[in-house]
Amino acid sequence: MEFDWAVIRDALPNLLEGTLMTIKITFWGLFGGFLLGALSGVTRAYGHPILSAIAQIYVAVIRGTPIVVQVMFIYFALPLLADIRVDAEWAAIATLIINSGAYISEIVRGSLLSVHKGLKEAGQAMGLPFHKILFHIIGPVAFRRMIPPLGNQCIISLKDSSLFIVIGVAELTRQGQEIMASNFRAVEIWSAVAIVYLILTGLMALGLHLVEKRMRIL
Repeated sequence: MEFDWAVIRDALPNLLEGTLMTIKITFWGLFGGFLLGALSGVTRAYGHPILSAIAQIYVAVIRGTPIVVQVMFIYFALPLLADIRVDAEWAAIATLIINSGAYISEIVRGSLLSVHKGLKEAGQAMGLPFHKILFHIIGPVAFRRMIPPLGNQCIISLKDSSLFIVIGVAELTRQGQEIMASNFRAVEIWSAVAIVYLILTGLMALGLHLVEKRMRIL
């Protein structure tokens, strides 16, 4: 069997459409996941014991269940429980927010607790309220330490978006499957899909590397 580049050329419009959907789901999923994870991580590090326990349960449940089960629950079970209709695209985004948020929560918590307590004590000695100590003293130092694990989580979440094929979201993997089902050119189509994922993860890794280099303490 010869590799036919014309197959990839003909499939490019649909693959591009799927790529844009993958980028959209990943962007909003990570954006919401970072906000949720930051709130949960700060709560676990410095919050009230009850709130910290709730955040810990959330992290344990999400980390202990597969993302496929989570999206199936949101898309199929939640409408039955709450009597609402859930759009597949929004189910995918919500799942990625909840899933990535749990992992980012641990990254944030670990980074905050790794900062020497002397910085916090110095801020308190200056009479600063805790929120200013967190945002202006502890936060910047902790964020530098978060960048490498955050980069890993971003790449994982990007690849996890391919699992939303189970609810019919027209992301990159779904588009590849539909094209392959129509022309039976599995080698060309899945090679193209793999290359697109490599490009996306490569660009993401490069961007995070530049951020890490920019914020490095010399």
